[in-house]
Amino acid sequence: MRTWSENYKSYKREHRASSATEPNDADDNASGDKKPLLTLGVSLSDNLTAIQERIGANGDMTIRQFHIAGHCQAALVFFSSMTDQKGIQENILKPLMLWRGAEARKSPAQDALLSEDVLIDLLWNEAIYINEGLKCTELDKILDLISSGYVILLLDKSDEGLAFAMRQIEKRGIEQPQTEQVIRGAREGFIELLDTNLSLIRYRLQSPDLKIETAPLGERTRSRVAVCFIEGIADPTLIEEVMRRVAKVDFDGIIDSGYIEQFIEDQPLSPFPQIQNSERPDKVVAALLEGKIVIMVDGSSFALIVPALFEQFFQTIDDYSERFIIGSLIRIIRVVALLFSLFFPAFYVSVISFNPELLPTNFAVAISGARAGVPFPAVLEVLIMEVSMEILREATIRLPQMIGGALSIVGVLVIGQAAVSAGLASPITVVIVALTTIGSFATPAYNVAIALRMLRFPLVLLAGMFGMYGVMIGTILIFNHLLYLESFGIPYLYSLITPKRAWASDTVFRAPIWWAGRRPGYLHPVDGTRLPNGTSKSYLDAIFKGKETRDEQETNHSHDPSGNRDS
Repeated sequence: MRTWSENYKSYKREHRASSATEPNDADDNASGDKKPLLTLGVSLSDNLTAIQERIGANGDMTIRQFHIAGHCQAALVFFSSMTDQKGIQENILKPLMLWRGAEARKSPAQDALLSEDVLIDLLWNEAIYINEGLKCTELDKILDLISSGYVILLLDKSDEGLAFAMRQIEKRGIEQPQTEQVIRGAREGFIELLDTNLSLIRYRLQSPDLKIETAPLGERTRSRVAVCFIEGIADPTLIEEVMRRVAKVDFDGIIDSGYIEQFIEDQPLSPFPQIQNSERPDKVVAALLEGKIVIMVDGSSFALIVPALFEQFFQTIDDYSERFIIGSLIRIIRVVALLFSLFFPAFYVSVISFNPELLPTNFAVAISGARAGVPFPAVLEVLIMEVSMEILREATIRLPQMIGGALSIVGVLVIGQAAVSAGLASPITVVIVALTTIGSFATPAYNVAIALRMLRFPLVLLAGMFGMYGVMIGTILIFNHLLYLESFGIPYLYSLITPKRAWASDTVFRAPIWWAGRRPGYLHPVDGTRLPNGTSKSYLDAIFKGKETRDEQETNHSHDPSGNRDS
């Protein structure tokens, strides 16, 4: 199994684009220089002793010694908690103990075949019922394979071992994603096993052009990381850049895909995410078909999609499953809710504190009467209510589902009413904070919703100090920051600097599917056309055309005066 540094170097040799930049040679040397590895000896007992000393005391480590063909000493080494016990007995242990190929070859002309150096090849070709296996001689590699769930076969008087893929891990069933609920769409999501997740992708994208590069990552965890892309669509320069960044990740433990996200993103200090995550296979396949790259980690149910622009975080599968008019309407509502949750509290504070003349007279008098008994200024009142709502929301998330639902109802109704009755907040402030919280729930991406919740507090402070000028200053700073951001070299607000037709095709509005004849230009796809041969014709057109031709021929034959017809 190759490392990510070897994966990146191999891809650079085979697919390097002419416009790609050269990686730092010092980094390549640092990743390639390794200390020499210890190799196996010819003594089985010494090899088993060395493995036991390196692994140490482990209650689930199993060493099964036996004889092959009645004379050759052998041993299987594996972790019982990570391997298929029944498969080992039926497909490895039983065939090896019953194998008599060596006895059939006992003749002076074939004595060389009985040597232990050739015996491993004979066992692999004649006795083992396993599809995946490899030879190994390095002790460190054998230890890594054992820790990954492989079964190692060692023979006496042989310095080679055979490793069989017999990993078996208990897994949960495929369920509907909890963080990306849809009304109309698939009801299955990723789980923690990488192989199962890759199968869900290949089930939807049955093309030989789908390429998956896998390698272990993490000095201690050795977690398998997969980079997925469609060859012939994805830009080779983008593929190389993604693999280069993943290869530079140097950390002892990769527990979740979020670890990799923090290492490879462009601006780690920005509150806005530059990499999209999803646990929906259909969403991942749609991104691959656009020419994007997907990163998956064994043990994580979230896939990373790169590059990611700002508008992607308020788009859902429902937008494309429904007709474009309904999809556009829902998306517009979602964008309005996003802006509402960010600016509404600051706008309220600025109007109440500095510019009450912007309100109708009757409404301003009603607000002043409601706030008559509140001892705090508007900015402090809003901040107290916002902090209380954030605490209540965090407590609701961490509690069990049944208790969390009851707590949210109690918090919204009882605590809000009690705060108004005690004079700690005015009714209009409770309404403003409640509407703001509901608007933040309409944002599909959790990480973007958190970013907006963070930026809401400095906007309220600026509004409390400078009024509408403070709101405008905060808005300009946020917008400039978004213009500065990039995701793998692509501007974060790319859709705002594109021509009008491209901006309106799939941002705030969702254009009809039949308009999507080309893939996004900012990805520089190798094949930018999504329709066959660049036209709107499909395979059904050819069928209908052939049927019309046959109907015309039958009509012509029926009007033939001679009455002759072709057979």
